[in-house]
Amino acid sequence: MKKILPLLVLALAGAALAAAAPRTITLGLVAKSQGNPVFQAARVGAIDAAKELSAKYGLDIRIDWRTPNEEDAQKQAEAIEQLVLAGAEGISVSCSDANKLTDAINRAVDNGVPVATFDSDAPASKRFVTYGVDDFECGKQTMTELARVMNGKGVIAVLAGNPNAPNLQKRVQGVRAVAAQFPGITIRDVYYHKETPQDAAARIEQVMQANPDITGWAFIGGWPLFTENALKWQPGTVQCVSVDALPAQLAYIRSGHVPVLLGQQCYEWGHRTVELLIAKIVDHKDPPAIKEISALVPVTKDNVDAYAKNWEKWLPN
Repeated sequence: MKKILPLLVLALAGAALAAAAPRTITLGLVAKSQGNPVFQAARVGAIDAAKELSAKYGLDIRIDWRTPNEEDAQKQAEAIEQLVLAGAEGISVSCSDANKLTDAINRAVDNGVPVATFDSDAPASKRFVTYGVDDFECGKQTMTELARVMNGKGVIAVLAGNPNAPNLQKRVQGVRAVAAQFPGITIRDVYYHKETPQDAAARIEQVMQANPDITGWAFIGGWPLFTENALKWQPGTVQCVSVDALPAQLAYIRSGHVPVLLGQQCYEWGHRTVELLIAKIVDHKDPPAIKEISALVPVTKDNVDAYAKNWEKWLPN
């Protein structure tokens, strides 16, 4: 009996500690690439949401960041599989190539792991929600702003990133739909490239050398504006409207090279999808609709300084 009592006390103490310890929930976050600041902001948003919801629910919510260094849909698919094996209870992913990720998403869901997509969807998959801009409307808004600053006439080019990304394909469709409404505007071509700032800037320079009559650019992603001096023309000689409004890009508003940026709420990509996952996992609640739309925020010289202050929270480092 003397030996049993201490063991019983230890067992009861262990049980009490286990009962007092908060439940740990690990959520996987798989963005397109490590180096793109929009995904760094999404990561900050996810971590912030995890902290807030941990406090709200008395949980220990952790974010497991499994993003390839550069865009690679196969590595994203492998990351999803690894997260399921590691015990993640939910996954949020931005799809570089929906075709290559649909099976991996479906296998995760079949194994009881809910998946949310953000920024770039896999619409044929079993994901329960997608959060981001309406990509067709994004393309339309980009072209509408460009047509306005070009007074409805000129030769334009479209910078379009990865040709396999479904979100970018829809944005190109939106650009074309609006451009068709302006008889004075001609689209020279849609130009694809590897989604790094250096490759994007090189592509622009190559295109401009071959097509010096281009007077406008629609950037359906802001890749080149993450570098300095990416636009070689004098401010105002070639008009440019770009999606995204990150700190490095705001310099092009201030210099006059870009009259309008359309800011995606990339911090919310991480923050909101974590909220949606926890609502599903903990509260067993599905969102009212599969697609939750995030509005674009126009940034011009009039509001650039006020908008810049947001980044102190969204990208503190």
